[in-house]
Amino acid sequence: MAGSCLAWWLDGCGYAVTLVEQAPEPRTGGYVIDFWGLGYDVAEKMGVLDELRRHDLHVQEFRIVDRRGRRISGFNQGAVQELTKGRGLSLPRSALASTLYDAVKDRVNVRFGNSVTGLDDSPSGIHVTFREGEPQTFDLVIGADGLHSAVRRLCFGEEARFERFLGYYVAAFTAHGYGFRDPHAYVTFGEPGRQIWRITVDEDSTVFMLVFADPDPHAAPIHDSSRQKEILTRLYSGGGWETEPMLHALQRSTDLYFDRVSQIVMPSWTRGRVGLIGDACACPSLLAGEGSSMAMAEAYTLAGELDVAQGNHTSAFEMYEQRLRPYVERKQKGARGFAASFVPRSAYGLWMRNATINVANRLGLIRLLFGAQMSSGIELPTYR
Repeated sequence: MAGSCLAWWLDGCGYAVTLVEQAPEPRTGGYVIDFWGLGYDVAEKMGVLDELRRHDLHVQEFRIVDRRGRRISGFNQGAVQELTKGRGLSLPRSALASTLYDAVKDRVNVRFGNSVTGLDDSPSGIHVTFREGEPQTFDLVIGADGLHSAVRRLCFGEEARFERFLGYYVAAFTAHGYGFRDPHAYVTFGEPGRQIWRITVDEDSTVFMLVFADPDPHAAPIHDSSRQKEILTRLYSGGGWETEPMLHALQRSTDLYFDRVSQIVMPSWTRGRVGLIGDACACPSLLAGEGSSMAMAEAYTLAGELDVAQGNHTSAFEMYEQRLRPYVERKQKGARGFAASFVPRSAYGLWMRNATINVANRLGLIRLLFGAQMSSGIELPTYR
């Protein structure tokens, strides 16, 4: 998403853009996201909101259930809509990614099934080698390649220097023909140290997200789907609610996403002619709830500052980071504080989280409970 969004804005500023993607085709799958804030503003400026609204799931309820599926806590999404002033959507992550890609695919050079393998920076340009094809020299290279960024590794050093593991893993997959349906509702069931979210996407598709606690950042492989399914089956087997049919659906899934829940913390997001955006430099983790939106805000700001600086990347990089670093650091700090209530590790923690939501709901304080987390605290600059 960060790469497609940046490519759209750079193309609009007159840059010749090459977009390199290691996957052989646009990616699908992933979990459902709540999309609001700065990213929503950027999407509006790009003219893609109508397309995104077509994918809105119109979520009306967040429901927490017990082992038997009975509602024990939750709240109406109306309070959340009030916080966003109606400027928010719930949609599959892949829908946002495909919308941004479709907006730019005919305007820039796109290379699927490829990746950057070498960077040689010089005063006159940056020489780039690829896994496939001839080397080429560019004015700038922007790494928008996520939590496990290859561009970041080549230019700034190994991932371990910058990754802050938060003690959780996340998995998501799509189930087709799943027997239980609750349209327009997030339904979630938790046991100490593990949580399941389910949401109905359409008449055939249901998306699951699973998050479990583990203090070891090397406890699970992130590139072996068979092993990942084994781990999830072992951890969740014997649980209540719909755990067993969910695990059967997991075995049939073909789009499993699985990764550590981590943040990326760096002293600088740029070096020479190389810059980073999105999760590659400022990953807040899914606990922040605004990673896609942040990535789009970073793309918009970086392109705008390059245009203002008339291509002086040193000046533009400095202003890009100066404008956004306080916002990113605030979101990362909030996510770290939210982790304990997102997936409580004890029975008491689960009870306390659910009770807090119930009390806030009865007293009309849901907006107070989530207001600080959902506030961006900044406004995007206006560029030409």
